[in-house]
Amino acid sequence: MNLDAINWILLLASLMVASTPILLAAIGELVVERAGVLNLGVEGMMITGAICGFAISIETQSAALGFIAAAIAGAAISMLFGLLTQYLLSNQVATGLALTLFGLGLSALLGQGYIGIKGVEVARLHVPLLSDIPVIGPILFRHDLMVYISIAIIAGVWAVLKFTRAGLILRAVGENHDAAHALGYKVVRIRLMAIAFGGACAGLGGAYLSLVRVPQWTEGMTAGAGWIALALVVFASWKPWRVLIGAYLFGGLTVLQLNLQAAGLKVPVEYLSMLPYLITILVLVIMSSGRGRAALNAPAELGRSFHASS
Repeated sequence: MNLDAINWILLLASLMVASTPILLAAIGELVVERAGVLNLGVEGMMITGAICGFAISIETQSAALGFIAAAIAGAAISMLFGLLTQYLLSNQVATGLALTLFGLGLSALLGQGYIGIKGVEVARLHVPLLSDIPVIGPILFRHDLMVYISIAIIAGVWAVLKFTRAGLILRAVGENHDAAHALGYKVVRIRLMAIAFGGACAGLGGAYLSLVRVPQWTEGMTAGAGWIALALVVFASWKPWRVLIGAYLFGGLTVLQLNLQAAGLKVPVEYLSMLPYLITILVLVIMSSGRGRAALNAPAELGRSFHASS
């Protein structure tokens, strides 16, 4: 193995790009779960956002419109989950899994005419002066706008949850929906808004995959990214900045694994492929244990349906 073949500056710069789809999906799911809803359909929303964003960008030749369409598509498909779980009181775990399967099938259908087409070029920003700093400049200040928007979303979610009345209400709904209802808050409406936000973020994450990370459309291109995002929320103990750290750690491992393979280290790709599902199984086992939930400071009402008459 020849480690000299690895460009470490390029590796660290690639880390931020590789982490952005998971970061966007995870921060959206964090908001959903802080409202007391467990949506396992992140993968389905991401893949729907990936094809919708790619298709619109190709038809309009605008990456910006592609990202907007992806966010709308993700939010729209998340509303299907919201309708079933918040109004019809279906099981959240089963409905989320069904949403993933639906998204995978829908994206495959919509994407049949876009296979093999090269994506629209997404411009990179070169921050004046900062991008010219040796080592730090190429790593931090020569990325596309969505990389910085993802970090801004993390900061915004943290600020809203910690310092605003809206964040306090959202957390109250996630911790005790009956008490929040007794105080006059519209629990279902608040949860639907959180679900829509989570869907929009997942859609953006999917679009980032098809427009920037791998600028083309292929079926199943999310390849477990949605499951990793779900696991990251638990890893982060439902705290926004920890989501950022977790996403960059996983993105770093992904990029490092690819570079080590190029340097001559034989690591079976199947190990990386099965990792999202192993992590998800572990997360579900922990979440199914009341003691495990408490140890991780999970929202008390996470996964529990609310009915005004209950």
